[in-house]
Formats: sequence, C-alpha cells, structure tokens
Amino acid sequence: MRQLSPEERLQKEARLMKEGRKRYVSELRKQLKELHDYCEVNESGRTLETAKHIYRMVHTIKGSAPIFEFIRIGLVAEKLVHVWEWTQVSENGGDAERIATQFQQSVQAGAQWKQQLLMEFDLYCQEMDLDEQQEQFGKLSLAPSGGRLLIIDDDEALRSYLVRRLKLEGYEVDHAADVGSAQKLLREHNYDLITLDLMMHPQSGYELFEFVKEDPTLKWVPLVVLSGRDDIHDKVRCFYLGADDFVTKPFQYEELSARIYSLLKRTKNFEQMAFRDPLTGIYNRRFFDHQIHVELQRISRYPAPISLVFIDIDRFKSINDTHGHHVGDLVLQGLAHVLQKNLRSTDLIARFGGEEFVVVLPGSTAQDAQKSIEFILQQIRSEPVAQNEGQAFHITFSAGVSAWCEGMTIEEWIQRSDDAMYAAKQGGRDRVMIYVDEMGDSSGSLSEGADEHQRLTVLIADDDRILRSILVSKLQHLPVTFLEASDGEEAYSILTQQSVDLCILDGVMPRLGGFELLEKFEQEGSKPMDLSILMLSGRNREDEPAKGHAVGIDVFMHKPFSMVELEMKVKQLLEIQ
Repeated sequence: MRQLSPEERLQKEARLMKEGRKRYVSELRKQLKELHDYCEVNESGRTLETAKHIYRMVHTIKGSAPIFEFIRIGLVAEKLVHVWEWTQVSENGGDAERIATQFQQSVQAGAQWKQQLLMEFDLYCQEMDLDEQQEQFGKLSLAPSGGRLLIIDDDEALRSYLVRRLKLEGYEVDHAADVGSAQKLLREHNYDLITLDLMMHPQSGYELFEFVKEDPTLKWVPLVVLSGRDDIHDKVRCFYLGADDFVTKPFQYEELSARIYSLLKRTKNFEQMAFRDPLTGIYNRRFFDHQIHVELQRISRYPAPISLVFIDIDRFKSINDTHGHHVGDLVLQGLAHVLQKNLRSTDLIARFGGEEFVVVLPGSTAQDAQKSIEFILQQIRSEPVAQNEGQAFHITFSAGVSAWCEGMTIEEWIQRSDDAMYAAKQGGRDRVMIYVDEMGDSSGSLSEGADEHQRLTVLIADDDRILRSILVSKLQHLPVTFLEASDGEEAYSILTQQSVDLCILDGVMPRLGGFELLEKFEQEGSKPMDLSILMLSGRNREDEPAKGHAVGIDVFMHKPFSMVELEMKVKQLLEIQ
C-alpha cells in the first residue's frame, strides 16, 4: 500500500474533519432540541433522573464539540456543566420537592448559557455555509452590505453574537459594553449605524442618546434601539429623542439584519441625492458647508493641525469652448477620480462649483497639504485625465492652501485659500501656493509682488496705434504684461516665439488679418494650446461670430465696444478675480 505524502495526509485529514463536522452538526442539532425540551418540562417532569440526563448531555457537548473545532460551543457547554453539577452528588436522592426546586433554579441559572449555546450553534452553521459556498464557487462573490457599525450592549453573549453575525455579512463592526466605552469609540471613529441597548449598567442607554443626538458629528447617524422591554412609553420617548428604529428583545436576527440593511440603504440614497455632486460623485458644496463645522468642532476637542485647499482647473473655459461641455464634464470627472485615488480616506473632497474643488486635510499643516497636492499635480501633468473618441486631454490646475488658525472664522479660512489659489493663477498657473498675509491685499498689490516672468501675458494686435495705447492704459491695473503688434504677420511671429495667455486680435489688419491668422494656425495645427482669443471687429456682419468660433475665437466683440465689458471679458479669459 502506497504511503501518503505529508500534503496528501493533510488533505485527507481536512476532508475527514469536514465530513465529521457535518455529521456532528446534525447530531448536535438534535441534542440542542432535546436539551431545550428537557429544560421546559412541567413540574412533574423535574426529576433527578431528568436533571442527570441534562448533565450528561451538556457534559458530552463540552467534550466533543472542541474535537470538531467548535471551541466556543465547548466553552459555553462547560458553563452549563457547572450549573448542573449538583446532580452528581449522592445525597441528592429522595426529596422530590427539593429536587424540583433545585431543577427549576438550574434552568433559570443556565438560561443565558443555553441561549448562547443556540446562538453559537447558529453562527457556526452560518460560517460552514459560507465555507461551502467558497469551495463550490471559488472566491465568495457576495458583495458585503458595507458600512461600519457600533454595537452597544452590556449583554456579552448577545453582543458577541451580533458582532460575529454582522461581520459575516461584510460589515466592519466595533462594540462596547457601557456608555463610557461607547463614547470613546464614537469620538475616535466614524460610524454608519449604531445599535443601542436601553437597559445598561451603571448608565442607561438614554444617557448615550443625548450624547449622540446633540453632537453634530453624530446626529445624522442612524440609531437602532434594542430593548428588553416592550413598553410603549419607551418606544415613544426613543422616537422623540431621534431613534430611527426600535427592536424588542428577543428578536430574530434576520429581522434585525434586514432593518439595518434597509436603514443603511436609505441613508446612502439620501446622502447620494443630498450631499453628492451628480457629475463627479464626490461631495457637494452643501455637504462641505456642514462638514467643515464638524471638523472644526473635532479639533476643538482634540487639537491638531488642519488645512484647506482650493483647486481650480487652468483654462477650463477653453476646454468647453473648443471641445464642448461633454469633454469638460469628462475632465471634471477625471480630476475628481485622481483626487479621490491619491488622498486619504479621512480627507474631505468636494466640488465647490464649476471647475473648483475644495479639499480639507485633517492632521495636516499647510506644508503637508502643499506636498500632498503637488504630488497630485505632478500626476495630472504626466497623464491625461480624460479621453474622448481617441483623443487624450491633459490639464493642469492652480491650488491655494491655508492652515486653520485659532480665532479665524470659516469664511476667513475659505477666503485665504481662495486668495492663495488666485495668487497661483496670477503667478503663472500650474502650481500650489500657501497663503501669506499679503495675499489678502488688492489685486494690485498682488501684481506688484509678482516677478515679471510669472505675470500673465496679453498681446494686443491691432493696426490702430491709438486703440492699442487706450487698451494698455485701461487694463494696466491688471497683473499682466502687455505686448503689441501692428499687423497680423508681427502678431503671428510673437505668438509662435513666446508664451502668450491672451491675444486681443483685430479682425482686419494689414498683411494678415485676424481671421487669416487663425486660419493659418488651424491649417498648420500650431495654435498654442493655452492661448485665448478675444476678437475685435469693425465690421458688423452677422456671420462673423459663427465664423470666429469655428477658428477658435473665445470672445467676439464689435467696435465700438464698452471698456467695462472688455475688461470683464479679459478677466474672465485670464481667470482673474
């Protein structure tokens, strides 16, 4: 006979153990049913012989269950063995009345252990069913319900059972036996749902009720009350205090599980509608406004640094104008995805509006936040954020960082990050800047502090020298450097040799008109990607705006024009506040 290899021996032992566990479960089910029936006998059946039979049953379970790796069942059965140990004392014969009394006392004393024995058996059966599915279908594909739950109950057996059952369903579960431990966990973690036992010692669940529902960080978390009293006054009081559901003990686990699932699903759906941006899937401005208060209350209890970042996509308008809003939407989705992928789960990301995003980084100084966002910006530079019909779209963004300071209002904090972001725009875009005090000054002071090579560049291409002079005079308060061209050929030379952010272009000029210049760029495929065009035309032809947009004009204005309107358009194109 061939000798088995060590691996084959292990496989055979595992197969035999599996078969043995199945047979044992079948027998144990019968034993537990019999145990229950014996404990429920009427007064005439409470005899010493029946009590001894119960003792032998639990003693057998204590010894055999661990052999088949049902360790917890063996431990609980051992508790019952101690309860019925009196049946093994020889002096117990004779007095039927005394035996009946002692029998009933043992039934009452062992009730919690018998109940836990049934729960442990149920739990092991669940685990075996899952193992069976894994073997039959490969890796388990049941999607967990998800979410992090907190179970608060001073009944150790029930608490342990609920924790393990809920974990089997895919939840992450923490538990606490008293109010103090629960409060500590609630301060340290974020939960999607809480179950709370009302009748606990030394403090009742009502005290935790107030703690949960008065804290803005917890008041929206669904709360399920578990109570051993089916009292209408308790129910009414709990619902008025903010409970989302009330379950009376004893309950069927399947019912509680369904209630938890339903509440979580409803909460997720509500959150999706109320607090999520439908385009990008990240949080919206409404949620940000709520959560920023929550984060600041948290650090008021546990002081720590926290920073706020404003992010704005560079030249986003030109993406929409050139490629359409569909591509613009893809770019927004792409940036949101990159942010989510590279930031921590504790960081808050929200779409603030348009192409602006805001990020809150708890536990981060301004320098920490700047490094995190610069890392993301580097990734954005190197890889496209979106693709459409085979074309890849690259972007950059400008970001401003501000650390929270004691005594600052939320509005001031947001404004500082906003100021830093605009300073990044005016400094040349594609960068992350930390707020400094002088950023809060007027745009004029910002421009005075900027190096010449960091300023935005505007080319005024018009054969009217007086008009060029007027435009420079009226726009010189903006943080820009001006270049001038008196005809189209000169403008073409400048645009192909150096970086220009905006070209104010006359439609009709000597040598090469504005339209012809743009058509030349289009034929050559050489138009600078980040160049914005503001066309000025003295001809009042209806087809010119459409013709202009076809060759890449961002804004079309007829002469004579309003200087106020022109300045507003220039600011929009250059993204200057």
